[in-house]
Amino acid sequence: MKETLVRQAYEVAKQRYAEYGVDTESVLRQLQDFHLSLHCWQADDVHGFEVQAGAMSGGIQSTGDFPGAARNIDELRQDILKAKSLIPGNHRLNLHEIYGDFQGKVVDRDEVTVEYFQSWIEWARENDTKLDFNSSSFSHPKSGSLSLANPDEGIRGFWVEHTKRCREIANAMGEAQGDPCIMNLWVHDGCKDQSVNHMLYRHLLKESLDEIFAKEQPMMKDCIEGKVFGIGLESFTVGSHDFYTAYAAKNNKIVTIDTGHYHPTEVPGDKVSALLEFIPELMLHVSRPIRWDSDHVTIMDDPTQDLFLEIVRAGALDRVHYGLDFFDGSINRIGAYVIGSRSAQKCMLRALLEPRELISRAELAGEGYKVLALIEEQKAMPWQAVYDEFCLRNDVPVGVDFTKEIDAYEAEVTSKR
Repeated sequence: MKETLVRQAYEVAKQRYAEYGVDTESVLRQLQDFHLSLHCWQADDVHGFEVQAGAMSGGIQSTGDFPGAARNIDELRQDILKAKSLIPGNHRLNLHEIYGDFQGKVVDRDEVTVEYFQSWIEWARENDTKLDFNSSSFSHPKSGSLSLANPDEGIRGFWVEHTKRCREIANAMGEAQGDPCIMNLWVHDGCKDQSVNHMLYRHLLKESLDEIFAKEQPMMKDCIEGKVFGIGLESFTVGSHDFYTAYAAKNNKIVTIDTGHYHPTEVPGDKVSALLEFIPELMLHVSRPIRWDSDHVTIMDDPTQDLFLEIVRAGALDRVHYGLDFFDGSINRIGAYVIGSRSAQKCMLRALLEPRELISRAELAGEGYKVLALIEEQKAMPWQAVYDEFCLRNDVPVGVDFTKEIDAYEAEVTSKR
């Protein structure tokens, strides 16, 4: 009965959108090609699998103690596969270096090699999943307040070597999967209180980046991610947005737009067309800030919708990589994955369904009221019927039916950990 209703609703929606010149079948094909990069750290609250792991530091904080977090690599993989089974489409997996398969061996971060990620490469191949990667400069005895910008040559060299090795691992992942691995570089470097050596720290960060990027790695792509501030580093951030924007433009690198890393009045979506005039591609870390960089689960809020609208309006679908970056330990973690992923997909669907050519013609003709009328009308169009059809075609639960499977998984698996 429900499948019949979904089909009927879709046929009506298909006709409604056709009135505006939008082909929903074409849009569904585009949405099928929309691949999110799911972040592994939602499954275990950013702890990772290092034998020598300590407390989280470096601006990283996950709150909440909902039971059932993954405790090891097998549980994390199990949880990710469960989440993927409830999200329509096929999606990538984004790993941090601290999630290596260390098998009880103490491996410091300047010693890591692809050996410790070979099982991830094999797992990804077996599960039709492509991998992305991140260096990990936080939660380590040598993290402190400064890593790649540290005046101490020994500490700075440690993190330079770590990041070089991460690029080699990412390149090996890209070679194995026949598709470039997207590697993000974010460091927490900054100062808690007043400081006078801003120029020194930024010079050292630039020197470190130059050394890290000196070797070409053809099957990976470098992303650099800025931030306003970090927890415990509120007064000054070395790798600010201005710093990384300038560095990326000069060195042809990808800028990562993390939607939780801006001032509350900034609009991340507006940065898409500004940046793409000068850099080759963008990486997204989509989350939801509340008052500060809190990384709540992605929902269909205005900033997220505007971000995806700007990407589609810019004709930049093939120049943007789409990652998620929230870590909420206060709710069911599988539920967080599914809600965040589906919300991002819905925002992309609504952006793809917008009659851009029709609105653009009205704007260029100076018919401002028609632009406003058309944009407002799209908010009330039956996009949900199109998404339900997308779920049906991908053989995943429609609507909130996925909650039944998550509840069953909690009862049978995560609650027993």
